[in-house]
Amino acid sequence: MALDANEYPEKSISKFESMLKTDDVYFFDAEDFEEIIHHYLNNGKISLGKKAIQIGLEQHPNSLELKLLRVEVLVFEDKYEEAGKILDKLQNIDANNEEIYIQRANIQSKQDNHQEAINLLLEALHLTDDSFDIHSLLGMEYLFIDDFEKAKRSFMRCLEFDETDYSSLYNVVYCFEFLEDFDGAIHYLNDYLQRNPYCEVAWHQLGKLYNTKELYKEAITAFDFAIISDDSFIGAYFEKGKVLEKLGKYNEAIENYETTISIEDPTSHAYLRMGKCHEKLGNNDLAKYYYYNTVHEDPLLDKGWLAITDFYYKLENYDKALYYVNKAINIDGENPLYWKKSAKIYFALNNFDEADFAYKQAVDLGNYELDTWENWADTLRKLGDFSSAAHVLIQGIEFYPENAALLYKLAGVYLKNDKILNAKEKLSEAMQLDIQKLQIFEDEFPEFNNIKWLKTLVCEIKKTST
Repeated sequence: MALDANEYPEKSISKFESMLKTDDVYFFDAEDFEEIIHHYLNNGKISLGKKAIQIGLEQHPNSLELKLLRVEVLVFEDKYEEAGKILDKLQNIDANNEEIYIQRANIQSKQDNHQEAINLLLEALHLTDDSFDIHSLLGMEYLFIDDFEKAKRSFMRCLEFDETDYSSLYNVVYCFEFLEDFDGAIHYLNDYLQRNPYCEVAWHQLGKLYNTKELYKEAITAFDFAIISDDSFIGAYFEKGKVLEKLGKYNEAIENYETTISIEDPTSHAYLRMGKCHEKLGNNDLAKYYYYNTVHEDPLLDKGWLAITDFYYKLENYDKALYYVNKAINIDGENPLYWKKSAKIYFALNNFDEADFAYKQAVDLGNYELDTWENWADTLRKLGDFSSAAHVLIQGIEFYPENAALLYKLAGVYLKNDKILNAKEKLSEAMQLDIQKLQIFEDEFPEFNNIKWLKTLVCEIKKTST
């Protein structure tokens, strides 16, 4: 007599593995095989799962469920044509089996035909009342096509079946956030918590939403309830610490970060936040201690290296700042933030050639921030390379065409290059955008302030703007 797989799944698995080690052949019910196969597939033991399917079909050649599990493995292995042929045969036998539509949907999804996958899943919904899995799959397909409203509704339906399905809860909140409906998310979570008052996940998500809306008192209350629900919930302590930081309560924030590292192994993120708090409190030795621990714990965390570099930069200890940013670059030379920070330090050290090189690296690696273009152009001006400075500013204007500051700087650089017509054109554009920022030009290029045509141009622009 076969074992009842639902009651004793571990016995079925042990029996099956014992059979594989010997020449004996044991008989299992089809349900036993399903349990065994699910066990192996869920644990990533695909080869054992395939072996169980093979033996299962030898003992139960007409089992629809075992054939569907074979299809599932074929789809996993991207053998869509073979899987489709089996599904065609199965559909002729049982046209109303929702699992057939689910597997067809999986094939379409893996081939990036997400709308077709959705259509098949909707057909499957008509064939079953037990549709938790189908709603979950639908939610994911809607996410693939960026239909966050329908995805949200699908995950909400999952929670109607199982309110402890936290994966669906996270996805509901994600959809609300993507739709920028933070009030809707807060309302939904509060309603959910009326029914599940000790759900630490929901309290945690609610606290993060309150934080986003700068409702810091409410955020702290939500995180406190998350901690009451689960006093080992590290995420709640960490997020509460971040809110306390924003409120300037650095000692309380540190206490929460210390709690996280007392519950589990220390993380680089906790060390980093503690370092930031101690720096704000003026505890420089402790700040250094935690920053060093940050980069020791995770040498690839760019925020850690930037924090310790910034720490010395603010103290005007540029040699130390340079040492640490260079260590960061040696670890990850593809990080544009490291190169940008390096450029700022070299500039402070009056090493403009190295600053120029570092800014070029930062831009080549994809850093196109406004101050990058401004500071790189300033570096080139220090080198007296006004032609290259103009080229850099022109590039910056491509990214920020409405930025008057870049235009004023470019006009000044053109004047340095004796390109009077180009300078007039850019000054005119800049003043039409924002004449109040003319001060930038006057401060950075005072040698041109008394030019007659410039004063005339300023008067003309002011007249047309009034």
